[in-house]
Amino acid sequence: MRLTTAIASIVLFLNYSCNTGNNNAQDERMTLRLELFTSDMKKSVDFYTGILDFTMEGKQINYSYQPVKRGNVIFGIGPLSKLSDGHHFNPNLKNIQKGYGVEIVLEVDNVAEVYEKVKASGYPVEVPLTTQSWGLTDFRVVDPDGYYLRITSK
Repeated sequence: MRLTTAIASIVLFLNYSCNTGNNNAQDERMTLRLELFTSDMKKSVDFYTGILDFTMEGKQINYSYQPVKRGNVIFGIGPLSKLSDGHHFNPNLKNIQKGYGVEIVLEVDNVAEVYEKVKASGYPVEVPLTTQSWGLTDFRVVDPDGYYLRITSK
């Protein structure tokens, strides 16, 4: 739980830092891209574009590496099978779950609208729309490769 909170705090801090009027030119150029490794490129790209309304770069899936984007959020989706032998996330390296405890937090303008779209798609919702004790409203889904997503109000 502490690791999840720490990582979520870092992601939110970086997102805030990237979007504030900081006068430091180096900070203004910072963006955040998460790379998600998948066993099924099409299934993952379809989830992010069809369920969560990300847009895909290009007209067809690049099965070596496919960026998808929504607002300032970019996910680079890549195949597990193309990872080098020594890569941290190579499933053959060790038989343990890497990245355990990471929660990807996506802030949206209208969380109820996004929730209704996900429900209407028939995609399973892990935790329904809930107003949290800290004042934000969110819901949780797990993407086709097990990445845990919290979609939340701003």
